[in-house]
Amino acid sequence: MKFPNLAYFGSFDTAAQAGSFVHAAQLLLVTHGAVSRQIRALEESLGVELFERRNRAVFLTPAGRQLLHGR
Repeated sequence: MKFPNLAYFGSFDTAAQAGSFVHAAQLLLVTHGAVSRQIRALEESLGVELFERRNRAVFLTPAGRQLLHGR
């Protein structure tokens, strides 16, 4: 089993806290595309969707909330 890059978890955590890939990118000093790609790669590695994407807004899925809160 190949584990996801740890940087992906940092992008996930920042985006989850910020509630936005754009705001997370500003906090991490990267582009929002970079945050989006890292989160997509994390989702593919884990085999679950972590965010529901709707019109410029993102919301944690149940799996995303579970990962964020470590349960």
